[in-house]
Amino acid sequence: MPIIKILPHPEYCPQGRDINAPAGTSICEALLENGINIEHACDMSCACTTCHVVVREGFNSLNELEETEEDLLDRAWGLEPNSRLSCQAILAQKDLVVEIPKYSINHAKENH
Repeated sequence: MPIIKILPHPEYCPQGRDINAPAGTSICEALLENGINIEHACDMSCACTTCHVVVREGFNSLNELEETEEDLLDRAWGLEPNSRLSCQAILAQKDLVVEIPKYSINHAKENH
């Protein structure tokens, strides 16, 4: 079972954290199932960029980007070459290091 190391984020994971998730799970699902409430305004349907993450290690082990995800990523805040929408990035057997960007384009966050 791969380990996802989440780098510290002031709101979602202030201390950083390591979580286990089964291969075949999206990064977003893994984070949510482990109490890291990353934004996912479109309910993980690949229609927004609020679940954008930067994969610092293990990027090439993830599934291929599809055209819809690539198009949406162009609108993500803080886009980097190793950016993914966490709802579309499916885990393989390799460990990952993931950074949640400081900001997202969601101007109407629930519960805030």
